[in-house]
Amino acid sequence: MAKAMWNGAVIAESKNTVLVEGNHYFPLTSVKSEYLEASSHSSVCVWKGEASYYSLVVDGQRNQDAAWFYAEPKSEAVQIKDHVAFWRGVRVEA
Repeated sequence: MAKAMWNGAVIAESKNTVLVEGNHYFPLTSVKSEYLEASSHSSVCVWKGEASYYSLVVDGQRNQDAAWFYAEPKSEAVQIKDHVAFWRGVRVEA
């Protein structure tokens, strides 16, 4: 069971993460949406496609752009469609 934690809260928890480049991608259904806030930030990966971001908000604290996902990943990364990964101080235990 993998868990993503930040600021004392469990943000996501799943037995079915996908490991890509050292990052656990959690199924979107396993992420607690009450902690997610849409961000306008985006980035591009050559082989995965365009990433969109969420900021995390827990107990009034914000972690800007701490989660990312690929809404329409390229064919090489189709396994991470509808999955979310974390960084910027989010602790992931597997």
